[in-house]
Order: sequence, then C-alpha cells, then structure tokens
Amino acid sequence: MRRWWPLVTVCLGTFMLLIDVTIVNVALPQMAGDLRTSFTTLQWVVDGYALSLGVLLLGAGALGDMAGHRRLYAGGLAVFALSSLACGLAPDDGVLIAARVLQGAGAAAMFTTTFALLNGAYQGRDRGVAYGVWGGVSGAAAAIGPVLGGLLTAGLSWRWIFLVNLPLSVAAIVLCRVVLRPDGARRAGRFDLAGTVTFTAAATALTLAVIRANEAGWRAPQTWGLLLVSGLALAGFVAAERRGRHPMVDLALLRNRSFAGILIAALLVNFAAFAVITYTSIWLQSLIGLSPLAAGLTALPTGLIALVVSAAAGARLHGRSPRAVIGGGMLLIGAGGLAGAVLVGPRSSWPALLPGFALVGLGVGLVMPALASSGMAAVPPRRGGMAAGALNTARQLGFAIGVAVLGTVFAGRAADRLGSAGVADPVATAHGLAAGQAGRLLAAAPEPGRPAVSAALHEAAAAGLDASFLIAAGVGLLGAVAVAVLVRPDRPAAADRRPEPVAAG
Repeated sequence: MRRWWPLVTVCLGTFMLLIDVTIVNVALPQMAGDLRTSFTTLQWVVDGYALSLGVLLLGAGALGDMAGHRRLYAGGLAVFALSSLACGLAPDDGVLIAARVLQGAGAAAMFTTTFALLNGAYQGRDRGVAYGVWGGVSGAAAAIGPVLGGLLTAGLSWRWIFLVNLPLSVAAIVLCRVVLRPDGARRAGRFDLAGTVTFTAAATALTLAVIRANEAGWRAPQTWGLLLVSGLALAGFVAAERRGRHPMVDLALLRNRSFAGILIAALLVNFAAFAVITYTSIWLQSLIGLSPLAAGLTALPTGLIALVVSAAAGARLHGRSPRAVIGGGMLLIGAGGLAGAVLVGPRSSWPALLPGFALVGLGVGLVMPALASSGMAAVPPRRGGMAAGALNTARQLGFAIGVAVLGTVFAGRAADRLGSAGVADPVATAHGLAAGQAGRLLAAAPEPGRPAVSAALHEAAAAGLDASFLIAAGVGLLGAVAVAVLVRPDRPAAADRRPEPVAAG
C-alpha cells in the first residue's frame, strides 16, 4: 500500500484543481444574485481560472524541469490555497475574478508536474495503473465538481466551494513533503519569459475575442482587433521559441505526427466533453427549477463512468497504440453530444441529459489516461515537464475557449428563437437567459403574458442547448478524425526516446 501514496498525493492536487474548473457552474445563479454580475462577468468567473491555468502551463512545465517538480508542486499548492481563501472572501466580482486568475496560476504549477511525478514514482505495469487512476480522477473531477458545488452552495453558500480547498491543500502539502521523492537532476537553462508573455497574450486575446463576439458580434472592430492581436502574439511566440536558447516548447516535437495528433485531441476533449455543462447547469436551475445539488447530480454519471472506465482500462491498455483508444473515446464523446442535441427539447427535464452524459463518461474514461501516458512517452524523460505543460495547456485552453464559444452559440440561437416568438429585445433577453436570470425575466413580464413568456424562454433555452450540444459533438468527431489521420498505429514513443543532452551552465 505504501507504494501508492505518491499517487494519492498527486491525485489529491489534481482532483482539487480540476474540480475548481467546473465546481462554480451550479453556483453561478447564486453568484449572479449576490454580486449583481452580468453574463460577461459570469463567463470570466469560469474562464478567468481556466485561461490562467491554460496559458501558464507551458511556462510552468519548463520551470518545473529547471527548478524541480516536487518543489514546484508544493509551491503551487500554497498559492492555490491562499487564492482559494481570497475567492471565498471576495467582496465583489472584480476581486473574485482576480483571485480566480491567481488560483489558476497555482493550479498550473501543480498540474504541470503531475506526469513527471508519476513517471518518477512508478515503472512498468504500476505506471499503467497509476495513469489509469489519475485519468479516472481527472475525468471524474470535472463532472463531480457540479455535485460538490451543489452540496456546498445549497447547504452553506457559494463561498464554500473555494474555502473547502484550504484543509485539502494543507494535507496535500504535508503528503508532498513526506511521500514524494526529492527532486533529482534539473535541466539547466533560463526561464523563457518571452515565450511565456507572447503565448499568454495570444491565448488571452483569442478568448477575449470570442467573449466579445458574444456581445458585439464577429464583424465588430473590437472582435477583429483582438483576433489580430492574438495572431501577432502567436507569431511572436513561434519566433521566440525558434530563436531562444532555452525555449519552453521544443517546436520540433510538433514534427512528430503522433504527438501532434495527441495534442489536438487534448485541445478538443474538454471543449467537447465539459464546456456545455456550464449551460446545462444554468438551464436546470433557472428554468427547470432544480436546486444546485440536484443540477450537479445530473452530471454525476459522467464522473462515475469515467472513473470506473479509466481505472479499469489504465493497466490493460498500457503500452497499446493510442489511435484506437483516444480516437474511440473521442467518438463516444461526440456521440454523447449528439444524444444531448436530440433528446433536449422545450418540454424536457434532467433525464434528457443522462444518456448523453453517460456516453461522454465512457469516452472521457478512455481518453484521459491514454492522453497522459502516450503524450509523456513521446518525449525524453528530461522533457517531461514540457510535454505535460503542452498537453495540459491544450486541455484547459480547449475548455476556456469552449465555454466562450458555446456561450456565444447558446445566446445567439436563443435570441433567434426569441425574436421569432415576438419577444421584445431578444438579444438582451437571451443574454439574461444564459446568465441564469429566467426568474427575473418572468417577474418583469406582465402577469397575463407570463405563460407565453415562459414558453418562449423554454423554447429558446432548448434551442440554445441543442446548438451547443451539436457544436460539442462536432468538436468530438473532429478530434477522432485528427487522431485517426495523425497518430500512427504503433506506439508513438519508440522513435522519440532519444537521450537528451544536458544543457551547459
């Protein structure tokens, strides 16, 4: 049993940081009421964390290779705990968003070290078991987050979804010091500041552009300006990585078709599997009338199935080609999105979500451990932090962009349906609907016309969810195609396990 304590330590941190991606979903309506926030602000409570986590993973990965993975993991836990405290005590939406961004920075330091810590602790079949359990925890955390968020929000307050991290973080720090091996040899070099800044600018501008398009439209000068900034920053990032002496990302890795395919799958999996949960949670609470806990429980099948499948498949599929495993999992996730689009209608309730969520859970259970093990196998051991940073960056950016894109899709489709129903100011009404303000919209309507307004809101929300599920399904299918085309049927790591020279001074 003692040999599994490193796995427990790593999984505890992973569980916390991934739960915090989705734990806020069911608390959004209560946050909106307490803090008097807009729809855009609600998106940033989710995206501020996911974006910070995503854009800082690459730099954190390189930093972990240089400073030591255990040291960076412990430091990330400390930052995560302090920022969670700030989130729980936040007096307004500005402080909450700022604290969420800082929380994402601590999570990035934790997340980027997980693969390297597991590789250092386990070998052979034990490594397969460890990745299977870790993958199950990763997949389950995103789905269990709404359940835990519902429990804490209903029983205490939304602030406790952040304060609960404090005792868990302390326990993880103690375990980190006791059971994880001290850091070994470190990669020489300097922190890639230019690469970190340009990549952060590119990803942030892209996410801002998608969110801005939700309000101003895709043709607006602000939207195109942000897209231009993102493109220029991305070009600067590529130039910095190609010319830098110590780049945080070795762009030569992208020449490996299998690694490129795995990276694309990592980018698309969280978008396809989890981004829509933000809007199903709002729909269930504001229109169907479920409590935060009940709304969170609808996503539980995804987490439980992902945990069981991932843990069972980890050891059995260890060493096999990721093409069938990851590709098949992405197909299942896409099928889950299609099921949601078909089954959710104006008169639907929570049971309509369960078949699609179950299929997503099957897919996530297959994809997550295979992404981790095959991605790490594709690089030399001393580049473990770099590979982990790249894969986890892709996953979290996919989620942040997915929430923003599906918010635009949901509000746009709902506005079209509301306009067809003759609702005054359909765009503003659609944004209020997406922000969980259906009760306020109904209360503002004249009493004789409330049944008609209620019916229009139900139809608009169903149309928005159907469109969101279809987009998620398409993203899942696109990931399956990318894996089928790019990932070789043999193990991708064989050609890439070359010894890496230690950089001088």
